[in-house]
Amino acid sequence: MHEGQQVGFTPAARFLLVAGAFVVVVAGLKAASNLVTPFLLAVFIAVVMGPLVQFLRARRLPTWAAMLLVVALLVGAGSVVVALFTGSLNAFNANLPDYQLRLKALTGDLITWLNSLGVHVSREAMNSLVDPARVLGLAGDLIRSLSGLLTNAFLILVTVIFILFEANSLPSKLRAAMRSPEASLHELREVMHTINRYMFIKTCTSIFTGLVLWGWLKYLGVDFAAMWGMLAFLLNFVPTIGSIIAAVPAVMLALVQLGLDHALLATIGFMIVNIGVGNFLEPRIMGQGLGLSTLVVFLSLIFWGWVLGPAGMFLSVPLTMSLKIVLGTHPQTYPIAVMLGPAVEARALVAAGREDSLPLTVPPLERARATRDHAWRNGLSSSSTAPTRSDPHEPDHG
Repeated sequence: MHEGQQVGFTPAARFLLVAGAFVVVVAGLKAASNLVTPFLLAVFIAVVMGPLVQFLRARRLPTWAAMLLVVALLVGAGSVVVALFTGSLNAFNANLPDYQLRLKALTGDLITWLNSLGVHVSREAMNSLVDPARVLGLAGDLIRSLSGLLTNAFLILVTVIFILFEANSLPSKLRAAMRSPEASLHELREVMHTINRYMFIKTCTSIFTGLVLWGWLKYLGVDFAAMWGMLAFLLNFVPTIGSIIAAVPAVMLALVQLGLDHALLATIGFMIVNIGVGNFLEPRIMGQGLGLSTLVVFLSLIFWGWVLGPAGMFLSVPLTMSLKIVLGTHPQTYPIAVMLGPAVEARALVAAGREDSLPLTVPPLERARATRDHAWRNGLSSSSTAPTRSDPHEPDHG
């Protein structure tokens, strides 16, 4: 080997190196999930609350007063959720044996009806499929698991306060630490804007979902309608399966308490609200703002839920959206960002051409170099193909 000759990795070795690093990072996140999850929750709460702090400061409110109002808002909202779940859960657990007895009686009536139709089903086989003690007990376990997310509430709140206090000095720190601070700041603003927009729209639609379902269940006479409405509000942040999980315990309780007709009405109410909000209202408001394919949303739900637990299911979409934005700011990882996006976005990029599909967050010089490299890979010489300038005032660095 000649002196000064650089040793590079083959594509296969580079892939194995990246795959190994990915496995190590994921294993570390899962092992440290008890520490990482509260920190990520604090970061996302701080990102959502940041614009409110800036709004209050723009009204010439001192920083400490703006922070005090935001903390009071967070504590008040958390106290309402805890008080509602604690009171309703205690009452639900007190009535749980009665509900289980009613469900067992309904199971016996179902077996008798099936036998009258000539479908012979043993009681043991039916009990193995539908265990009354577990079906309604799952509702209590679900609510307790959600309440477990609040066990680190004090740690999360303190972390949010410190992050909000440090937010003002972050741009100056990035300018001092990074080689291209403006690109990093633009990338950070892009992530924060996307998360804020998604969380604001999702919070509004979740509040609408919870209020409508609370009113509908209250009208039907289902017990603990406020608790089921709050559960629908929280689980609406979980993509794909959240609304289904929220509907099961409320519908089962309607069946046990009020009968089959009210259970069907409760099911129809959940279907109309969730389909209307998920398939019509949110897409109309968000448009293509989510920027993730349906498969990626579902896989991210499974992945982040496995890595971080229940909190990862709530954070799966914001985490994946942030990852997609970061990957889309570098030409080397831009193809991965395209693969994470929806099909309509990929078709638009193909129609626009590779040069126009480069992310806007990539600095102009990098865009020009990437365009030139793409031209060279297609057999064009640099003399016949000049790099496209994103900025007409940018000097030619070719």
